[in-house]
Amino acid sequence: MDYSTLWMPRKRITRSISAENPDGSKNGGGRAIKETGPARNLGQGWKMSPSIRIAAGEEACLADIHGEGMITSLWMTHTELPRFLILRIFWENQEIPAVEVPLGDFFANAWGKYYKNNSLMIQVNPGYALNCCWSMPFHEHCRITLENLHEKEVALWYQINYELGEVDKDSLYFHAYYHRSNPLGYKETHKLLPKIKGSGHYVGCSVFWQVNNNRWWGEGEMKFYLDDDEYPTICGTGTEDYFQGGWNFENPETHRYESFSSPYSGFQTFLPDGVYQANTRFQMYRLHLADPVFFRKNLWIELQALGWRNENAEYLPLQDDISSVCYWYQDAPAGVLRLTDGKERLEII
Repeated sequence: MDYSTLWMPRKRITRSISAENPDGSKNGGGRAIKETGPARNLGQGWKMSPSIRIAAGEEACLADIHGEGMITSLWMTHTELPRFLILRIFWENQEIPAVEVPLGDFFANAWGKYYKNNSLMIQVNPGYALNCCWSMPFHEHCRITLENLHEKEVALWYQINYELGEVDKDSLYFHAYYHRSNPLGYKETHKLLPKIKGSGHYVGCSVFWQVNNNRWWGEGEMKFYLDDDEYPTICGTGTEDYFQGGWNFENPETHRYESFSSPYSGFQTFLPDGVYQANTRFQMYRLHLADPVFFRKNLWIELQALGWRNENAEYLPLQDDISSVCYWYQDAPAGVLRLTDGKERLEII
């Protein structure tokens, strides 16, 4: 939405889905009779059902919206590690989801540790509260589900805000794709986005990186192949440069990594504990809200992993553990890139 036009009238109806109003219906909130919270004897209308329980191995339908409209924001918090909770979003009665991503990764928070995120489209706030405000239009139908891969029940609190009303007939559909290279093959690139066909624009990514060696690890370039490119049209100068940092994400006074979170980019480091946590891990995000990458026929994106072999400035192809989520809008309502990793491949140790 263009925030400079908030003063203008809009032909929209606001709706919101939560455990207290599971279908988002008008006059439908606070009607629960069965208690899932500590309401005791307060009765109907007094926060009787603020959360849902998702049994081990089950998939819960969080939203099933018919008509024309737009998802405007998501908020969630939960009781278990988010890597084993799989978020799926389906458009227009399609059987293949356009979004099929581990929950924490979707919100740029994959390592199972709280990291405050202040970006414009994704926020992770105190209490491990996951928020996003990607605009997600649809013409006929939207369905959102969450699958629990844990071996025990998970409690989920959530709010899905949306609008009903006419959307532009040429509106593009929101997509997200997860991929993990663990470990990345020698002299191979991490496929941030395999080749997709269609037209649209790329709007950002989140990357989660565990280094499996010493020395600096971020010399690799981000490469964008647009519309049948043989060589990339867009080619960056280094990993930290693409994520809008520079010179190793290093504070020049302390000579240590310095975390940051800003509207368009962010970086966080998780250091070893000196005993059992042996590897340094990083989270990075980059949002292309002011500078989307447009494609007309196809798009694929690769990220190199390069470090230093020695002090003589010789590059070393790395074999690190890299996972990522890519965000983009496309003319097709269904996804073509499925989540193929099972629980063992998703697990972070």
